[in-house]
Amino acid sequence: MPHKPPNVIALYPGSFDPITNGHLDLIQRGSRLFDRLIVSILRNDAKEPLFSVEERTEMLREVVQVYPNVEVDSFDGLLVDYAAARSATVLLRGIRAISDYEYELQMALMNRRLAPEIETVFMMAHEAYSFISSRLVKEVFGLGGSISGLVPPPVEARLQRRLSKSKHKGA
Repeated sequence: MPHKPPNVIALYPGSFDPITNGHLDLIQRGSRLFDRLIVSILRNDAKEPLFSVEERTEMLREVVQVYPNVEVDSFDGLLVDYAAARSATVLLRGIRAISDYEYELQMALMNRRLAPEIETVFMMAHEAYSFISSRLVKEVFGLGGSISGLVPPPVEARLQRRLSKSKHKGA
């Protein structure tokens, strides 16, 4: 009977701007599958994030502290290079819909070409979270809609503070 290799380290990369309950669901489930799960924030200067990498790191650490085998980090450059530097052999990716799959398949095949020793594992989003994206959360929140239940409470509180600061600046 095949056995699981010892100490499987997985990376769950993303922008997490902000972290959603969909992300948290994948983190919780991934923490059960792998010996270590590194949630890695992509540093992408081309995008204009709502929260800085440091703020996203703080939010993630706050909500994943209940999982002892999960850590939070950030990276830039090629994901497979970062994975190799962290001794990760698995990339964890979430799939919400067919549209996600097409993009994720392209990325997985390129990553396999660059580093065939690193496997990509796709996890289906829980149906309760299959429509949630950070972009949609920011859009709904920015227009005054309720995001309760879509993001962890500490993240919602930070969004409220960010919105109230930006309203005061514009006043």
